[in-house]
Amino acid sequence: MKTQNWTELEVSLSNSILKTIEELKFSHMTPVQAASIPLLLKGKDVAAEAVTGSGKTIAFLVPLLEILQKRKEKWKPTEVGAIIISPTRELAVQINEVLQKFLNNIPDLKQVLLVGGATITEDAEKLKAAANIIVATPGRLEDIFSNCKSINMAMRVKSLEILILDEADRLLDLGFSATLDTILSYLPRLRRTGLFSATQTKELQQLIRAGLRNPALITVKEKANISTPSNLKNNYVIVNTEYKLSIMIDFIQREGTNKKYMIFLSTCACVDYFSHVIQACGRTARIGNEGNALLFLLETEDAYVDFIKRNQKVDLEKIILEPCMISYEKCLKCMKDLQKHDRLLFDKANRAFVSYIQAYNKHECNLILRLKDIDLGKLAMSFGLLRMPRMPELKGKDVSSFEQENIDINSITYSNKQKEKNRLEKLKIFEDSGVWPKAHKRKRKQTEPWSETKKRKLEKQENRKKRKEKKLKQVSVNSTKKQKRKINEQDIEELAKDIALIKKLKKKKVFLLK
Repeated sequence: MKTQNWTELEVSLSNSILKTIEELKFSHMTPVQAASIPLLLKGKDVAAEAVTGSGKTIAFLVPLLEILQKRKEKWKPTEVGAIIISPTRELAVQINEVLQKFLNNIPDLKQVLLVGGATITEDAEKLKAAANIIVATPGRLEDIFSNCKSINMAMRVKSLEILILDEADRLLDLGFSATLDTILSYLPRLRRTGLFSATQTKELQQLIRAGLRNPALITVKEKANISTPSNLKNNYVIVNTEYKLSIMIDFIQREGTNKKYMIFLSTCACVDYFSHVIQACGRTARIGNEGNALLFLLETEDAYVDFIKRNQKVDLEKIILEPCMISYEKCLKCMKDLQKHDRLLFDKANRAFVSYIQAYNKHECNLILRLKDIDLGKLAMSFGLLRMPRMPELKGKDVSSFEQENIDINSITYSNKQKEKNRLEKLKIFEDSGVWPKAHKRKRKQTEPWSETKKRKLEKQENRKKRKEKKLKQVSVNSTKKQKRKINEQDIEELAKDIALIKKLKKKKVFLLK
């Protein structure tokens, strides 16, 4: 499809939208934008499939804002006109940042970001202030609908104009199907719905049938049937566990430090430790820009190449990168020295290693990526650990290849004076009592799905009704028994008097008067 200029759209856009697009330096529309925007603005439901990096965020933000602006009545601060649901906190934050750039030129509309990390009370306060557009993760949004007593969300969304499900395939992959059903049950049926994803799965087709009314299906393909941008060259390299970091650094230095690189890691703790920013898959080649992707695999993980080709339709080309022992030793020494000089980095290194092991152990492709195939000692060396952490996954495992540093761990200090002061106080308590003091965490009430809450409430009402009926029945039975017992006693007394009178008549002690 030929790219179009924004002014060539068959539907006109407001000046505020065009101004923001100009500020963002988007001179032309991408195919998914050119196809989706007119359909949503004409009142159609849309299910769009396009590879990551094809401009889907702008494809739904532009029509969403146009729809809200075109309403004749001014939006009240408490009225929700649009909801955007994203599978992860990171993606929701990213969408919210782009949305904010548009709202800088549309002061009448206000947005709220609802993701994990804040309490429901804090989110409720944000909603009370103003919320015409909600950007949220599914779990937190369901929580607000079901368990937030201070706000009637069902009333606030009765004027909802449009619902967007971003990365819908990932929403279902992460097990949010039941959560989405609960959220959809609160929303008005007369709304526009946009569903954007990188792939079309069977579960996604079911969601389209359930949540969209006669949707327009959009599929944007680039050259072949692939799930990544065509300008993204995908490569992989087989390396030993302990050499991953040094090979990566050598690769970056050889390619040139004047280029931009993004390093993808399996957990947030790993990202925090290695001090790099993680983004969504395919972000190295966005909207026409060329890029390269390099996947690091162990010798035991080579079957993953065929798996990703069959299931994700991504071709990977093998390249060979030989490890340099000098670089490896230099990287290892650098990581260990950093930890010795600041305990904060020592803590992060341990958390990163633990989170990596746990994530690997729970990997959805665990038939190929098996924890038992990894040399855990060498893996710990690749993180530059000073000592092997204690964790259940390591119990009974061979970690003899790990070389522990000859250092007193308690001698490592925090560079932050307050943190170091708190640590020393706890260390003293530990030396005196033999027990490390733990922070007293306030127990938070565990949330549960709305359907379960309603079911439990109905069961309580039914049990209460049964108890009341049983009590009334018991009172009635007791009353009847007492009444029967009273009548019988009177009869006995009268009978006794009659018998006594008959005896007296026989003995002629009394006479009957005729």
